[in-house]
Amino acid sequence: MNIAYVRVSTVEQNEARQLEALKKYNIDKWFTEKVSAKDTNRPELQNMLDFARTGDTIYIHDFSRIARSTKDLLAIVEALQNKGVHLVSNKDNIDTSTPTGKLMLTMIGAINEFERQNLLERQREGIAIAKQQGKYKGKKAIQIDNFEEYYNRYKSRELNKVQLAKELNITRPTLDKLIKEHEATL
Repeated sequence: MNIAYVRVSTVEQNEARQLEALKKYNIDKWFTEKVSAKDTNRPELQNMLDFARTGDTIYIHDFSRIARSTKDLLAIVEALQNKGVHLVSNKDNIDTSTPTGKLMLTMIGAINEFERQNLLERQREGIAIAKQQGKYKGKKAIQIDNFEEYYNRYKSRELNKVQLAKELNITRPTLDKLIKEHEATL
């Protein structure tokens, strides 16, 4: 069976380019999602990995669609190989069913990860320069009046973190940060 995995990082991005590029493979089953590839906890990726069977071929537009790090990419490919499933990257023109394809996969995965790290480093450098010039202030710290009361309700298990974050109208990571800061003052 020919299977396709298509991913874009945000809801604003359009997956049409990937869909069009993969049409030539006569895809039988499509898995599409709009989520970051920071980690491999992606519902459609997991569904696809569970769905694939021996002899199937998974087509992707390029390796950055399936993984952000070489480690994750190689783990996914190894899991697929253990199931007898091949992976073909359209843009990179690589088929993991061949020895050359396996070698190229490792090299391209490393290059993609290197490019991503360079991009993040340039971003950090740009922010540092902007801060020096007074152009970047960062996000304002969130202050919640009576956080102690909310914290006590959380600690007494009246609310879990999801409920508390919703009540405070903040994200879970922000709540985790506030809890950590609060606990440091105790």
